[in-house]
Amino acid sequence: MKIVLCVKQVPDTSDIKWTENNTIQREGLESIINPYDVYAFESVLRLKKKYEDVTITALTMGPKQAEGMLRKLLAVGADDAVLLSDKKFAGADTYATGKTIAAAINSKFPDYDLIVCGQFAIDGDTAQTGPSIANFLDIPQVTYVKEIIEYSESCLTVLREIDDCIERVKVKLPALICVLQGDFEPSRASINGIIRAQKAVIPVYGIDDTGLEPEDAGLKGSPTYVNKAFRAPQKDVECVYTDSCTELADAIKCCGGLNE
Repeated sequence: MKIVLCVKQVPDTSDIKWTENNTIQREGLESIINPYDVYAFESVLRLKKKYEDVTITALTMGPKQAEGMLRKLLAVGADDAVLLSDKKFAGADTYATGKTIAAAINSKFPDYDLIVCGQFAIDGDTAQTGPSIANFLDIPQVTYVKEIIEYSESCLTVLREIDDCIERVKVKLPALICVLQGDFEPSRASINGIIRAQKAVIPVYGIDDTGLEPEDAGLKGSPTYVNKAFRAPQKDVECVYTDSCTELADAIKCCGGLNE
């Protein structure tokens, strides 16, 4: 099974700066791996440990500094890594990002079996990029995945979390899944993994490698834009209860908050 793991660097939210187009200025900004992408990575690492034929290619779109994040993933267990970096990609919304990543996968990894994304990115929280990639590639998708259960007969079985229950879903490959937070600790890099990651050559692909035109990517290819970006002021909310203590106690008892 050939897996493409889509990951993203997200900024330290305590030091966000904005461009003139009201998008996040990522160059020179302290960044971390998106936490949901860490959960996605752990899910495919478990799959790799369980099945011998699994390979993982980590892919990200961003500035050159994102190479450091990719090397960390290589050190922990990814087999290969690819960086999509081009000034023409800058300012992309989720639509243009999905279109660019899908084009790159279709061009460079046409024989993929599974694409794995984190469910959300904490710098946007839209949950749109993964489904957008699946849409452009015209493949099935499963969102809100909690756990990968089994891989057999060109199908993947996963547990999917919805509002009131957990679903068991079997999807035919090739497919895309978006992973929620899992119940496990992040894996650590080994010494040999770190050495291998330091020596690895990470290819960098630009817009010419995707087959897209400049007007299809980045800010030009984005049908949505940020009109205004600001930090919402924190407000101290004061709750005033006018009922008597007896009335409040009775209300809590009716809700099952107190035992007889």
